[in-house]
Formats: sequence, structure tokens, C-alpha cells
Amino acid sequence: QVQLVESGGRLVQVGDSLRLSCAASGRTFSRYGMGWFRQAPGKERGAVAGINWIGASICYEDCMKGRFTISRDNAKNTVYLQMNSLKSEDTAVYFCAANVRGVAPSAPGEYDYWGQGTQVTVSS
Repeated sequence: QVQLVESGGRLVQVGDSLRLSCAASGRTFSRYGMGWFRQAPGKERGAVAGINWIGASICYEDCMKGRFTISRDNAKNTVYLQMNSLKSEDTAVYFCAANVRGVAPSAPGEYDYWGQGTQVTVSS
């Protein structure tokens, strides 16, 4: 079983920065594609960013605008999401997910394992 545990979410102010972490179990983390998703109240879960097993990143939503950056440290079995210039609309539960094929698509259904999520709240 692959277990993913997100951490780093907290209450912050508009304009603040925050780094989320996702620690993964298992010996084959470096072969997985990893993705960050978020789900705000009343909305569907949507992709924020992904990074494949080679380390190439793919940006979705605000990541494409340069505010969010995904990275991974295979030595630590950890994937990160660096969030800068946070806005109130970034408030959501943030999830990390693993794809055993090593790719990082935007569709939630393409991922095999999910963490429990970490709450990020950005006050106006």
C-alpha cells in the first residue's frame, strides 16, 4: 500500500507564501507521477500541478500563471507545492496523488493513490 500524507496547510493572509509537502511511503516513489489537486467548498476537485517521474512539471490553473510551483525530492520521498501571492480564492483542501505509470495528468481518475488532504485558508 502506498500512503501519502500532506502537511503544511494553515491559515494565512492574502499575499502570503506557503509550502505544502506530501510524504510518500514505498520504495518506488521515484517512478511515480505526482499531482497536486485542490477542492474548495461546493466545487469539484481540480488539478493544480503535476510532475512526472522524470521530473518534468506540468502546470494547471494558477500554476500556469507562475504563482505555484511543484517539485519533488526523491531522496526524501516527498513532493512539494510552493504557493506564493496567495489569494482568498486559493482557499481549499489540497490533496496530493500518485500515478504508478509515472505520468501526471490533470484528471483525478488517472491517479491510483491519494492523501487525506491539508486545509489552506487564505483570509481577505
